[in-house]
Amino acid sequence: MVRSKASLLVLVFALSSAGLSACGHKEEVAKLATFKGETFQIESRTINDVKPVAATLTTRQMGEATARVSGILTSLKVHEGDMVAQGQVIGFVQDQRLNLQTSAYDQAAAAAEAQANLARAALGRTQTLFDKGIYAQARLDQDKAAAAAADANVRAARAQASASGEGARQGAIIAPASGRVIHATVPVGSVVMAGQSVATITAGNRVVRIELPEGQASALSVGQALSLDANGVRATGTITEIYPSVTAGQVVADVTADGLGSVVIGQKVVAYVGVGQRKAIVVPRRFVVTRYGLDYVQVLQKNGNILETTVQTAPTGDPDQVEILGGLSAGDSVAVYGASQ
Repeated sequence: MVRSKASLLVLVFALSSAGLSACGHKEEVAKLATFKGETFQIESRTINDVKPVAATLTTRQMGEATARVSGILTSLKVHEGDMVAQGQVIGFVQDQRLNLQTSAYDQAAAAAEAQANLARAALGRTQTLFDKGIYAQARLDQDKAAAAAADANVRAARAQASASGEGARQGAIIAPASGRVIHATVPVGSVVMAGQSVATITAGNRVVRIELPEGQASALSVGQALSLDANGVRATGTITEIYPSVTAGQVVADVTADGLGSVVIGQKVVAYVGVGQRKAIVVPRRFVVTRYGLDYVQVLQKNGNILETTVQTAPTGDPDQVEILGGLSAGDSVAVYGASQ
């Protein structure tokens, strides 16, 4: 009887140990059915060390449409997003003082013209009397000089009036380049100063401008291909220019890319820049599934069954590939999701 109780206690302890051992198994691992679909052998290989770098979609140049005179912005004919041509008048700044000044110069020119007409009439009478021998040569020379001076005064007054009128015409705001208006935020009726920007216009081709720490600048080269991601819009670009100066420890480069026509100027872009090579585990993206913020793979066991487990992943710059940071080792086999079992 004592032996039977002892055997029973041993059996209960063994069952309890087995239950605890089963509970201690990885919680994220679930046994599934036998798998007979596509598999992928995990191995460590040399890949390009790709670093995600913040970039901005911009244009090679920005044109500023500025006020050339101080005054009141009386009109602005463009809005953000409008296309303009180089030399197009997009607004007008008016300075009432210039208009009054021009009017005064016009009146002065008219007065000078009247004085010149009087001097020419006097010269004509003097010439007639001189021809009849009544006036001396000195009187004729005096009236000729007076008429020439009056004509010179007319030309000076007209030039002054023209210069003042040109100053008033400088109130027209001209588009400096052909492109799209991206900023036009000065409201009509505002007081603007000479040289103040009223609108910003894109000029030149679109580029993605990246900044990289100067210590990694040696990894950049003209003609290098990069992967770009503009909030889900993916494209491939090529470095076309590396600026030869360092600003605040950053090296700036321009990337030319097609396929970003729907992206607005100024939008942030992620550029995947290769900065060297290293060993890593990379698997096709179709072997990884994401649920509730966690990434899972199906590990193929030697007995033909599969176990689902969580892994840590990182982007590689290739949307079809993903890097495994943890959860798998070289030699493991993973099974694709969605295949028949």
